[in-house]
Amino acid sequence: MSSLAASDAMMYWLSRRTHNDLFLLYCFADSASPTAELRALVERRSARISELRVRLRAVPGDLDYPSWVPCEFVAEQFLEHALSEANWPGVLDGLGKLLGTGVDATVRPWRVHIFRGVRGVPGQLPDAAPALVVVLQMSHALADGRGAARIARTLFAESDMTRPPDNGSALRPSAATSLSAITDSVSGLLRTPIQVVRTVVRGYGAYRAQQQLAELTSTGRLPAPGPGCMPSAVNRPLLAGRADHAARMIVCDARQLRGTGRTVTVVVLTAISQALARYLESRGEPVDRLAAQVPMAITGTSSGVRNNYRNLGVDLFIDEPDLTVRADKIAAALAAGRVRAEHPLLAARDLVTAVIAAPLLRRDVDRYPIDTVPDSIAGHTVVSSVDRGPADLTFGGGRVLFTAGFPAIGAVMNLTHGVHGLGDTVTISVHADRAAVPDPDAYVELVREALRAVTAVPRGDASVRDRQSR
Repeated sequence: MSSLAASDAMMYWLSRRTHNDLFLLYCFADSASPTAELRALVERRSARISELRVRLRAVPGDLDYPSWVPCEFVAEQFLEHALSEANWPGVLDGLGKLLGTGVDATVRPWRVHIFRGVRGVPGQLPDAAPALVVVLQMSHALADGRGAARIARTLFAESDMTRPPDNGSALRPSAATSLSAITDSVSGLLRTPIQVVRTVVRGYGAYRAQQQLAELTSTGRLPAPGPGCMPSAVNRPLLAGRADHAARMIVCDARQLRGTGRTVTVVVLTAISQALARYLESRGEPVDRLAAQVPMAITGTSSGVRNNYRNLGVDLFIDEPDLTVRADKIAAALAAGRVRAEHPLLAARDLVTAVIAAPLLRRDVDRYPIDTVPDSIAGHTVVSSVDRGPADLTFGGGRVLFTAGFPAIGAVMNLTHGVHGLGDTVTISVHADRAAVPDPDAYVELVREALRAVTAVPRGDASVRDRQSR
């Protein structure tokens, strides 16, 4: 395979400083298949997925971008975790520990974790029936949220089992991977002057594009970017590597969320607006404004780029007491953010990043202040929303019940949310550092209450007021 795209290399290099892996949780009915058979099943299925048969090969000194090279599945990529209590709280505790780990993409960029015989999971199983919880952990250099969902669907879909192992061109060593490490480094150095010139040329184009964007914005022909906000109690610097991760989930009936006439994302954003404001107020730290950072998938980027998204800063309008009006405002802000994010002029910055010489980009990643919080931020929390398709997945003979995901936390975002649909369920996930959210269960209960309030009245009916809004 070819060298990493610059944006994907940034994800890899950033993972050397802070954990930014993707974690995709799928809950299945436990069919009691032996663990060895489940491991063999993952090995067979992953052999048919080109993205799961590679690892990164780094260039000495990072003088050029890393490349994907072929590799085979190893037993260490499938881990069973024993629980002291095989119940849902035990899984949440185990998941919190997993979220503080990261894969080394130069060894293997993914692995599977399982928790077996779990009782009392949310969803459609009787309390006495055991569940199998599977967590697919993946390097962010390998995929974004949408790509990871596609890979997971292939891994857990029976339909692909008849397809032969993927021996296509994607796994053939490229010319770069067949050279020695020293030759790769020299090649990277020789390309650096050309890349610098291209960066300068495209940088000037990006400057002109920025001027045009400013003009379009000032004249009202393009929506303005989301507002800058003061950091809150969930945006405080944390000690590097010392995060105490907590994970929680709310499994919802998708029909209830969609019955409001709004998108699931808007419904959840509105609920979070109320829950987070109330949580901060309960801790004696009320805020006048809240915003969310919402990743949005984009199309039309150059081939080979695995991370194709932009972050939208969306005002949550907590000063609006009427939740139905607030939801409409959030929907309008989200739509405006999408219009701006999809404007062709914004691609000029991506074109600059695409040609930066690897040593220069690596230097920028190393110097980026990930342990500090700026005076103004685009969002107080992350809300990442992905529809993972129909609930037709199986594992070891057990049917899938629901799915979840957990966006990474960091110095700026100590609290993140995932919104993941699968069939008739939508799971709202909470990932927090306990230093910022000391009582995650109390916060989750506020989210539940807010969801009930937001979904109680469909759009166009009588309003529901947030009694604690200021």
